[in-house]
Amino acid sequence: MRKLIYGINISLDGCCDHTKFSGGDDIQDYFRKLLEEADLIIYGRKTYELMVPFWPEAAKTQHMNEAANSFAKVFTNLKRIVVSRSIDHLDDDQTTLIHDNLREEILKLKQKPGKSISTGGVELPAQLIEWGLIDEFHMVVHPTIVGQGRRLFSEMSLQENLGLKLVASETLSSGCMALRYERI
Repeated sequence: MRKLIYGINISLDGCCDHTKFSGGDDIQDYFRKLLEEADLIIYGRKTYELMVPFWPEAAKTQHMNEAANSFAKVFTNLKRIVVSRSIDHLDDDQTTLIHDNLREEILKLKQKPGKSISTGGVELPAQLIEWGLIDEFHMVVHPTIVGQGRRLFSEMSLQENLGLKLVASETLSSGCMALRYERI
């Protein structure tokens, strides 16, 4: 069965608002390597609209630094799924829409052959966590306290605690900690 991997940046106080962080090449490289282990990305509408068309355009123009350009190339070559009830059509041949039966569709995708499936954002992953569908958690913890902004998992409701096991940690050159957890 394919793994469903969740990756996100957070501050020490749990903020996951991407506008609160200054990214470095090491962070870009970390997430590029994570995406190299996948062949499919699943996003909700908000995260999808942050990522597309920005990264596909960056892959074409190669106008960013080496780390960002490399991330853009990897991202652009992946198949994508966007989960949305408000989008009816996409002009993106790399992306498929899921409107309904999300849990069943994700379970079908996990059964198909291939590399890992990646997801990011907040609302969609929270739902996938509630259903027990996330297999790995990749948290890049930034050495900052922002004091305000959207908090990770603040709207999630679990029936019971979700046990995780730390399987890898890495201190990035920026001072961020990359933590990899698996479900127990």
